Amino acid sequence: MSLIEQFQDAEKRARVVDACVLLVNSEVDKKKGFGGIVIKAGYGAVKSIKPGFVRKVVDGLFDRWAAELEPFWSEAEANGTPPVALLTRKKSEVAEALLSVTDEKAQRADHALVGSTYKKLRPSAKEHVEAAVPALAELIAEHARS
Repeated sequence: MSLIEQFQDAEKRARVVDACVLLVNSEVDKKKGFGGIVIKAGYGAVKSIKPGFVRKVVDGLFDRWAAELEPFWSEAEANGTPPVALLTRKKSEVAEALLSVTDEKAQRADHALVGSTYKKLRPSAKEHVEAAVPALAELIAEHARS
């Protein structure tokens, strides 16, 4: 069963989306130094646009992110490799695949603040997404099994 098919159930999808939002919040909270201040400020600004904005974005992009993860997931399963191990090993490629989705979304953002904030944060985004890939892979694997 494909990764996308595993998250077609509405309740399962809602749980994984909620877990992804918690992961994003956790990753932002971990950021330190001047870069962390900038990220936290930008994230706070985006969240202040309206309550639930981050969840809405994660939910809206989840299928596209899952589609980007699918080739990695399928490769792992075909090779008998745990998907978490493969995604972690290929975290740079995984980060680029996930960011391709958000890059496209940011270009079409309805809110100028969202687009401009994303544009400012994008140069450092890959390293932050790479850092989150192992936790994201674990989260996806956990919810795919449930």
